[in-house]
Amino acid sequence: MTMQPETGYQAFVICTSPRSGSTLLCKLLAATGQAGDPRSYFHNADVGDWQRSLGLDETSFANEKEQLTTVLETARNKGTAGSGIFGLRLQRKSFDYFVRQLAILCPGRETHSGRFEAVFGKTLFIHLTRSDKLAQAVSFVKASQTGLWHKAPDGTELERLAPPREPNYDAALIREHVDLMTAYDLAWADWFKAENIMPLRITYDDLSRDPETVIEETLVRIGRDPAHAKNIDLPVARLSDGVNRAWIERFRSETQSDPDIPGHD
Repeated sequence: MTMQPETGYQAFVICTSPRSGSTLLCKLLAATGQAGDPRSYFHNADVGDWQRSLGLDETSFANEKEQLTTVLETARNKGTAGSGIFGLRLQRKSFDYFVRQLAILCPGRETHSGRFEAVFGKTLFIHLTRSDKLAQAVSFVKASQTGLWHKAPDGTELERLAPPREPNYDAALIREHVDLMTAYDLAWADWFKAENIMPLRITYDDLSRDPETVIEETLVRIGRDPAHAKNIDLPVARLSDGVNRAWIERFRSETQSDPDIPGHD
């Protein structure tokens, strides 16, 4: 029988937004062997998509509740990976749809956090943020254009979602995503307040500067031995390069009078 963490946590949810370092955090936690296999198991707002991505047969279910129960149980097993604790990465853009599905399964629970715990057990919420929203927006726009989202330290592509294409500076698109990433953070903050949740807070800056310490602290919070954070090779490489820096500098120079742009006083 698998022992539960000393803290009693049976699950953790990484509450985040794109290009915040969440892939690095998830892979490092998985590499410890103590924190499940956290991934975006419910990435798109579509239960059928969840079902297919989890490798479930296109079987007809008796009703919606039966389908959801099967999908969430399968995700929980995969995300636990024999460790005794379920890990989940949850992007803000898919959050509203996800909690609506939990409400179908747990209509008697009045709060979102209560529904999380009814389905996954005692849950730790982790808020992963990136303070430099301009850098985050530039990273997102560039990845969307080039199709390359993650690569390994040896340069091998880990995640490509479109054929290679040269990136093209687009000030309006960058500004749109500065606003979007800011809105995502505010939405998470509002939700934590409404649900009376005190999340474990992790920043992109801390994670990229000292990943071992961040993983150690996270393992402690979920009741695991922080020694398992030692000597883990970095699983992903930075994609930021001269293009990112040039776009950031250009955008700031073009918006010098805008106080809402990161980096302006």
